[in-house]
Amino acid sequence: MLSLVLAARFQKPWPIVAGILVATLANHALAGLAGNWVRSVVPEDVLRWLLALSFFAVAAWALKPDKLDDDDAPPASRWGVFAATTVAFFIAEIGDKTQIATVMLAAQFESLIAVVLGTTLGMLVVNVPTVFLGNAASARIPFRLVRIVAAALFAGLGVWCCSRRTSADDAGLAGIIKHLSDRRP
Repeated sequence: MLSLVLAARFQKPWPIVAGILVATLANHALAGLAGNWVRSVVPEDVLRWLLALSFFAVAAWALKPDKLDDDDAPPASRWGVFAATTVAFFIAEIGDKTQIATVMLAAQFESLIAVVLGTTLGMLVVNVPTVFLGNAASARIPFRLVRIVAAALFAGLGVWCCSRRTSADDAGLAGIIKHLSDRRP
């Protein structure tokens, strides 16, 4: 939604796309580092269930349409289109679905670079056409269907996390309870 507002307001697609790229790389790199940290401190068997629950939560969240009030649009600034887009997108992505998904994926997979590049590519696949096609595309994009497909993908990742075996002796809730009880002095 923000990319559509920026495209309509500034009508300069290349600096907008560049700003989206820089903001997303920075935001997702920080999210990926947070995910790597979580993976290093949370036991594997506990992490599996936390990730599954998180993916199910994001699946439900994906069904809720994004909304952007007119007051949320960045004003034209002396910094220019690139800087305004970079700052607006970085701030807008804090705590957003894609940032949460990046944290979860980085907690699941060891390659920080692959996670950040993959989630950034996903953001660009969605936002670049929106910037270039603007209002004409927004009328034709079946946003409800896009939300349903995204929710199904996140739910599928949740199911996949549930079905994975960990290296712990016992998987599942019993394994978590055993792990927690083994840690007591």
